[in-house]
Amino acid sequence: MQEKEKMLNGYLYDATGKELLDERLRAKDLCHKYNSLSPYETDKRREIIRSLFGKIGENFNIEANFFCDYGYNIEAGDNFYINHNCVMLDCAKITFGDNVLIAPNCGFYTAGHPFDVEQRNKWLEYAYPIKVGNNVWIGANVIVLPNVTIGDNCIIGAGSVVTKDVAPNSLAYGSPCRVIREINEQDKYKFLK
Repeated sequence: MQEKEKMLNGYLYDATGKELLDERLRAKDLCHKYNSLSPYETDKRREIIRSLFGKIGENFNIEANFFCDYGYNIEAGDNFYINHNCVMLDCAKITFGDNVLIAPNCGFYTAGHPFDVEQRNKWLEYAYPIKVGNNVWIGANVIVLPNVTIGDNCIIGAGSVVTKDVAPNSLAYGSPCRVIREINEQDKYKFLK
């Protein structure tokens, strides 16, 4: 089994091989070009994201600076927004539904390293997917770790470190992130004046 195949299937793999290195360099070059463009160069920005991501829906905006490892493992639905300084270590799939809002300085990290020191010293790593449902708002400075699913209609509060799945319709925050309560009908009126 090739290292890329191991990576995509959740096995320990060596990321230092030529194929994966070349794919990371391609993605980092595209990110560099993207981050260097003027915000007014909307068509060029969209073209780069479409060539970088595995899938991107309609009506998206990703603010610079944006960084990822491979790009092709990122899939997003319609009405997708990422604010400044997002990092996605997409060694495994990172999937976003429709109507997802991501605040500044967020990280989505599918990659990790083994606990065993001998394996870790061989530069082995693993990657497990991240899935974010529809209608999700992720607050500033949130970190989402490997093998996490965030359900539909959730809000993840600023500064959270998401280490476990979050049930749909939840307000969750903290480090580690935990569900505080279910989002309910009264929340529709919270900010009305």
